[in-house]
Amino acid sequence: MDRTINRTTDRTVDRAKSLIALAAFLLIGLGAVAQQSSAPPATSGSGAPADHVSTVRGCLNGQRGNYVVVEDKTGLMYVLKGVGNTLNGQLHRQVEVKGKILPGTIKTGINPAKAGSNPSDTARGVDGVPLQVANPETDIRTISKKCKAADQQ
Repeated sequence: MDRTINRTTDRTVDRAKSLIALAAFLLIGLGAVAQQSSAPPATSGSGAPADHVSTVRGCLNGQRGNYVVVEDKTGLMYVLKGVGNTLNGQLHRQVEVKGKILPGTIKTGINPAKAGSNPSDTARGVDGVPLQVANPETDIRTISKKCKAADQQ
């Protein structure tokens, strides 16, 4: 009878170990998925890897030589790199930009619209996805002289 009890106890312990291992595996997997979903996209709209050229369409905004494109479809903010101070004539226009998405995010240096009547309500810049432009003259194209309204996107 002691052998039967020992076998039953061994089976119970083995099942408990298996369940603990399965739970740990699931928690690690869920943690990895949660980290991936909060990261900025590393692909272009066509699903190409980040080291390929991507095309972003949106509204061009900027301040003090910092330029961003707010993408029409997703609302993501792309910080344009390699353009210098050449885009002032295209501000607040609908543009299409070709470039290479760089890893990570950077502060844009661009203040979003004020949230309230208190001047301290204005943020000091928001995070954006860096987009390296090889040639501003050929890789940035004006689509419309006005940005789309939020309800038209």
